Amino acid sequence: MSDTSSSPKAIEQTGEEQTSPHSSAQPLKRRVSWFDDVLLLGIMAALAGCGLIYEYLLSHYAGRILGALEAAIYTMIGLMIVSMGVGAFAARKIRCAFTGFAILELTVALCGAFAIILTAAMIGFGHQLPFAIATQLNLPSDQLPDGGFIHILQRLSHYIPYIWGVILGLMIGMEIPLIARVRQSLSEEHLLHNAGTIYGADYIGAGVGAAIWVGFMLAIDIQLAAAMTASVNLIAGLLFIWRFWPNIKFNKLLLVGHIFASVLIGILAVKGPNWEQSFNNLLYKDKVIYSESTRFQQLTFTERLRGNNKPPVYNLYINGRLQFSSSDEQIYHDFLVHPTLAASARQDHILIIGGGDGLGLKQALNWDPKSVTLMDLDEDLVTLFKHPPEEMPKRLSQALIRLNEDALNDPRISLIFDDAFNGVDKLIASDQRFDAIIIDLPDPSHPDLNKLYSDLFYRKISELLSADGVVSIQSTSPYHAPEAFKSIGLTLASAGFTTSQYNHNVPSFGQWGWTAGTLSGANARDRLTALPELPVETDWITMGLINSSFEFPKHFYDDLDQIKINEIGSLQLYRYHLGAWSEEQVINLF
Repeated sequence: MSDTSSSPKAIEQTGEEQTSPHSSAQPLKRRVSWFDDVLLLGIMAALAGCGLIYEYLLSHYAGRILGALEAAIYTMIGLMIVSMGVGAFAARKIRCAFTGFAILELTVALCGAFAIILTAAMIGFGHQLPFAIATQLNLPSDQLPDGGFIHILQRLSHYIPYIWGVILGLMIGMEIPLIARVRQSLSEEHLLHNAGTIYGADYIGAGVGAAIWVGFMLAIDIQLAAAMTASVNLIAGLLFIWRFWPNIKFNKLLLVGHIFASVLIGILAVKGPNWEQSFNNLLYKDKVIYSESTRFQQLTFTERLRGNNKPPVYNLYINGRLQFSSSDEQIYHDFLVHPTLAASARQDHILIIGGGDGLGLKQALNWDPKSVTLMDLDEDLVTLFKHPPEEMPKRLSQALIRLNEDALNDPRISLIFDDAFNGVDKLIASDQRFDAIIIDLPDPSHPDLNKLYSDLFYRKISELLSADGVVSIQSTSPYHAPEAFKSIGLTLASAGFTTSQYNHNVPSFGQWGWTAGTLSGANARDRLTALPELPVETDWITMGLINSSFEFPKHFYDDLDQIKINEIGSLQLYRYHLGAWSEEQVINLF
């Protein structure tokens, strides 16, 4: 056999095996070069990593921008896996594996690069459409058109990430069968172990992709991450075209397509993050003046100007959910902090879990403690409020420092950046005790947060609290999520605390609730009732407001015997919260 028979040039463009002119039944025996084999397996591994990153990108976008719950992320991954299976079957209909693969990588690159920004544009314009119509028709602000096709359009827009997931899943599923057919056509040696070798490269590549996502892409803009991932698909396609040029139909046209797509994706990598952010900003009623993506969350600051020389209102949204408004954050933080410290026997050593914005810390410092330990997962968030970056608008950075009174730079503060569930173990190991503990964590809106409201976590807290101290926990809304609110109280009680729950209206959130717990002596409510006035000067809260906040409607606790505690691993509180807020998964930012 001549050497030319092992060259890709000797292979028909259909990708089918050549046969000997002397025997139509026996194929020629060829050996593929090690370079071709390494190239194909390397391409397969790279594409597997890209496929996994596309899954994460789309589900991540749904979680950060649309405010979707954890179930939405699982739905996205499930849909893509099923679509990949369908795509693997569909690949059998592609007659030429070489040409099909080159076309496929060009299409995947374009879809992957543009999926996020097109989704952002459609969602943003869908939310702005009622305002545009109202402006043209001179309708009052309380008569925005929101029914009929507008309502349908807005609801459908929230399913767009899943549509992209299905489309990309179908195409990603075609990659393995096509690569396997290419390897098979190059050498019959691969027939025996072809599937195992291809899947081995696929699994390894997926693992590398997951590592790149967690270690790098989580901290960068999501549109930039999409463009970077798509560029890998393009490079893989270009390498494939270069190496197997004679076997690919329309090779010149495909080469031009890859080059043109490279230019588009390059522009998208440079300009896309700003375009995407502009579309995302359409979701907010007030003007977005600063946004930042951290490793853990998307931070968005808005500004609302007011007349009569009143200061602007600044709001912080985390993953599309309102975190605080400068107009009424004091109400929330006064009720979180002052009842806790007033009911505690001492206020020398305080632990705050969460609250990286420093607003609760500011209130705690009014009690002149000797030390305050603040534990938060997101160091970038804390740094932003401690030392606002230079690129942040000056008026916003000044407003943030003014809001928290530069509390994060107080010399009495110790900062710990850790997951609270594991971080408290380190405090226990160092035999620390605190006179009061304030837990200001996000609602248990997905399973990772659920464990921070579990019986096990509260038992850990009991080991850190002084015997005559008080712990307080933000406990979601007793009006919108009464079962979740009551479950938090019962769960804290199951960990050995005597509990008292209280509530008050925070205009930006509605009726909101907190839970206080003591380990010995009187409960927090009785301790506060005995106080004639607060021991510290406050601008807003009074003892009368505090005492009245422990009152609930007459039959509020009638079903308490039917509420379950949130045992570790049960996800009970997460289910209560999910059921209560299911209609509010996508927060109406207007």
